[in-house]
Amino acid sequence: MRGRSNGACPLRAHVDPRLLRFSAGATASVLAVVLLIVDVARPLGLGLLGSQVAVFAFIAFFSFHWSLWAQIFARAIWPRLAAPATLLDALPPRFAQLIGFILTALALTTFVLGINIAGYTLTALAFALATLNATTGLCLGCKAYELIRRPRPT
Repeated sequence: MRGRSNGACPLRAHVDPRLLRFSAGATASVLAVVLLIVDVARPLGLGLLGSQVAVFAFIAFFSFHWSLWAQIFARAIWPRLAAPATLLDALPPRFAQLIGFILTALALTTFVLGINIAGYTLTALAFALATLNATTGLCLGCKAYELIRRPRPT
C-alpha cells in the first residue's frame, strides 16, 4: 500500500458515524456551559473553552481516534453497541473539527481581549453547528469539505 507506514492503522482513515454524533453532543454540552458561565465565572468558562479548543486542535491535526471524546465513547458506549453498518471517511469530519478549532480559538482570543460580543457570537456559532450535528447528523463542516474537495472536470 503506497503512502502508508507499516505500523499505520488501516481504520485511522475511517470513523464510526455514531462517534461523530457523540463527539458533537459532548462538544455542544461544553460550549453551552461556556456560554452560560463565562460572564459569571470567567476563569472557569475560559478554561472550558480553552479545553474545547485543544480537543478541536487534537482531532483536526492528529486523529479522531485518540481524542478525549473518542476515548470516552470507546470505553463507555461502543461496547454496548453492535458494529456500525458503515464507516465514514475521517477527512471531512476532521476538516469540520478544524473549522470548530478556528471558531473557538477566535472566540477564546476575543474573550481574552475583552471583545465579549465577538466571543459570545463565535462560541454560539460553534455551539449551533455542534448541536445541529448531534441532533440531526448533519455536519455542515463535512459538507463544506465535500464542496471544496469535489473533483473538478478536466
